[in-house]
Amino acid sequence: MLKQLWLATALCCASSVVIAAEPLPDAQAVSRYADQLMQQQPIDNNSPGVAVLVARADELLFKKAYGQANIELGVPLSPEHKFRIGSVTKQFAAAALLRLIDEGKASLTDPLSKYLPDYPEGHAITLLQLLNHTSGVKSYTGIPGYMHNKIRRELTTAELIDEFKDLPVDFAPGADFKYNNSGYVLLGAVIEAISGKSWHDYINDALLQPNKLNNIVYPAEQTVIAGMASGYSLRPGQDVQKASLLSMTQPHAAGALIADLNALWQWNRLLHGGKLLKAATYQQMITPVDAAAQSDRNYGFGISRGTLRGMPELQHGGGINGFVSMLVYLPQQDVTVAMLRNSDGPGPDLNYLSRKIAAFASGNPYPEFQPVTLTEAQLHEVSGVYSKGDDSRTLEVRDGKLFSTRAGSRPFELIAQGNNSFGFTDSVTRMVIQRDQDGNASGLSMFYDGDGEGEVWQRTDDITVKADISLTPEQQQPLIGDYASEQLQLKIFQNDDNGLMVQVTGQPALALKAASERSLYLTVVDAKLEFAPATGQATQVTLIQGPERFVLTRQ
Repeated sequence: MLKQLWLATALCCASSVVIAAEPLPDAQAVSRYADQLMQQQPIDNNSPGVAVLVARADELLFKKAYGQANIELGVPLSPEHKFRIGSVTKQFAAAALLRLIDEGKASLTDPLSKYLPDYPEGHAITLLQLLNHTSGVKSYTGIPGYMHNKIRRELTTAELIDEFKDLPVDFAPGADFKYNNSGYVLLGAVIEAISGKSWHDYINDALLQPNKLNNIVYPAEQTVIAGMASGYSLRPGQDVQKASLLSMTQPHAAGALIADLNALWQWNRLLHGGKLLKAATYQQMITPVDAAAQSDRNYGFGISRGTLRGMPELQHGGGINGFVSMLVYLPQQDVTVAMLRNSDGPGPDLNYLSRKIAAFASGNPYPEFQPVTLTEAQLHEVSGVYSKGDDSRTLEVRDGKLFSTRAGSRPFELIAQGNNSFGFTDSVTRMVIQRDQDGNASGLSMFYDGDGEGEVWQRTDDITVKADISLTPEQQQPLIGDYASEQLQLKIFQNDDNGLMVQVTGQPALALKAASERSLYLTVVDAKLEFAPATGQATQVTLIQGPERFVLTRQ
């Protein structure tokens, strides 16, 4: 969809890299590398910032903060500030339920109806399916318009569940995987039903306080949190804004906790060190199964399992109004990387930064490539459409620069590295152009983790130049209006320059170009809008973005 267009797609994949031999880099080397990498980020004394911690086992290797904790008061960010951690909360909720299972008070195969007897079709949903996002329950954060005024209301657990319990499911329980905040709200409700406490009080009493983790807390509505960083929003072409409001009763067990760097490090030491759960239960937590194992997320319970430079990686990120978080653990080298950012929207990419830093701290750094200059003619040589199955990627020269646009995504500038190799800004991903015996581009290989085994795309077509016609006010007027479907809402309107714009509810307005009277397209993302009927006032619009099609009707 057109949502979150400013966010770069997370790029991570398995690779077959040989692990570097000892010795591992010491704290001084890690500090020097991490600080140099962070100094390259768009952070200054007038912007929100990022706090970073790197540790190996019980040894702290690096801890530093950049930017401002509060821009209005000029308060610098420190490594001790607290942040909303968003969906990293899911790891705590999952561990809490697993603790109850270890105590014999529940089972992964238990139906939801055992604890919430009034939940529709709860007998068909298991606790395991809630934990690994295979329940099919509709995620309340995806309800059109919900993340605006509705998210500001203070709700009880029961009232929050009422918001989504009667909505149609996305699929039959267990049939597929879809990341789902409603599932973790339901897990929070199960914890409450079993323990007789609020979900966060149980986490605190059972997991945090016994281990002296005092800096992981639930922010009750009127509670003042000492050392709390302010949250901001970044939007393309706009000044920094305060983050939009929400009641923290609503992220619930899916995303409401607050923490600092040290607490997340100690949490990793406890969880992955076998101090919180039985060994067999922990293995279930980090081992994806069924549809969750087949998904791109390779999701366990509150943890995604992947590889980084050939090393096993366990991680989870979070995003919530005003904040982004990332918590990484590499079991092979016992490395923790925790990163906390007090802004949402475009800005430092914590996925990219954490991977680079974790790889270096593990003695297996990503290769560094120096940019080279290519002529525009050389860039045109590799332009074209490249395909892999039903997926496609277009390489196109714009204003003397080469861009890669995956179907349905936004354009990413490519940086020439020599030897037919191109990299992406702030990404470990590289592509290498393949040429036939005549030297013509015939395909490309994608290396999502920098090197290792490449994913092959074949060159299938030349670029088709899109028409760009001017619509008269009389042609524009029948298209202007509000359109909606179950999935999203958007409006088409005229800007001050008499051009047409599209705006998905809660997202920035984006300029449109016309390929014909009833066909408009975007340039900042691979998407187009087809209006019907062919004449008169448009009564519906079809959004086509990659393989996705959404039909919206005029309101």
